[in-house]
Amino acid sequence: MSTQPAIPGVRPVLAAVEGMATSDGAGVSMTRMLGTPRLRTLDPFLMLDLFGSDEPTDYLAGFPDHPHRGFETVTYMLAGRMRHADNHGHEGVIETGGVQWMTAGRGLVHSEMPEQTEGLMRGFQLWINLPARLKMTDPRYQEFPAASIPVEARDGGTTVTVIAGDTARGTAGPVRAEATDARYFDVTLPPSASFVEPLPAGHTAFLVLFEGTLTVAGDAPLAGPLTGPRVIVLGDGERVEATAGAEGARFLLLAGQPIGEPIAWGGPFVMNTRDEVMQAFRDFEEGRI
Repeated sequence: MSTQPAIPGVRPVLAAVEGMATSDGAGVSMTRMLGTPRLRTLDPFLMLDLFGSDEPTDYLAGFPDHPHRGFETVTYMLAGRMRHADNHGHEGVIETGGVQWMTAGRGLVHSEMPEQTEGLMRGFQLWINLPARLKMTDPRYQEFPAASIPVEARDGGTTVTVIAGDTARGTAGPVRAEATDARYFDVTLPPSASFVEPLPAGHTAFLVLFEGTLTVAGDAPLAGPLTGPRVIVLGDGERVEATAGAEGARFLLLAGQPIGEPIAWGGPFVMNTRDEVMQAFRDFEEGRI
């Protein structure tokens, strides 16, 4: 397979990988998009889950108390309400269209439980690695309701919800992700509409298609038309170009500066060495997280 873009400057499509059905927490049904045998990691991105069901038995058990250390978790609610609480006294509800960008840093114990007993619950949770110099920082949150997240309107009805980073047209998301210079955009395309967006050279970038069909400029036959849920991995280049099918499309555009450090991953802890992971388990067991 060629790794050269079919169009000069356009990031080529390196892979188009379907998500895998799984469950997590206390048995919540979801589709794992990243962090699977099909697609392990995309530095600095570690894992991405798409959860979505209108059947309460699929989500009511939620995610009871569990620890984290060494990375960030990003919860983006497409529909429904999720209550978060941690052992440092922080608590709140993430509602439809809202985002919680949590930097776990040196560690915390938290729970994520549905704030509903019926109706649709749908959203994404993303794990983003932290460089070694930031893994033991104090935990912190960046939380924003839908009303605080700008939506950029483009020609023909295309919209870009800008959660983190800046678009080429100057719309800035409320989340500041200095560690990885991350972009997190939610793009909705009307039927047959096209989307073009420059991205920083050297940044890891991928699309997460979860509604409709999409053709991405790049190496055929991987470029499309593609259906979701699917991760479309992009190579390096100046920009991404994509066109929706006859029913339109909705996808996430995620990009970030690779960290390029060793990853030692043990359950809820992501460090640089196995010894650091084992220390995290000891700290949790002895109440230091």
